[in-house]
Amino acid sequence: MRIERPGPVAGRQWTPLTAGNAGLAFGLELALLVALGYWGFKTGSTLATRLLLGLGAPAAAATVWGLFLAAGGPKFRQPLAVEIVLKLLVLGTAALALHATGRTTLAWVYGGLVVISVAIEYTTR
Repeated sequence: MRIERPGPVAGRQWTPLTAGNAGLAFGLELALLVALGYWGFKTGSTLATRLLLGLGAPAAAATVWGLFLAAGGPKFRQPLAVEIVLKLLVLGTAALALHATGRTTLAWVYGGLVVISVAIEYTTR
């Protein structure tokens, strides 16, 4: 079963695997922002540093994502290899943030899902 959708991903052939992975990828992107915010608010020693890290880290990640990795068309396109590495690095910061806050098991699960999702995304194009 293939579904053709208009919009920023027009022309892509959607299968249950790619549609499910798109949902997983979106969830991982949201989890990235939450994990970085959680890390920032747990890491800061004063209210000012908690606010700076808790709001700044997710904002920085969202900015990098929007400029280089956005699904609707990033502002600055990168070669495929650079895009894959950058996506793994940005999403990987959430796993590192979770690990730094003592959520080691969650960090490993999240990191594994990131690797699986990125592998599916770039092998089913």
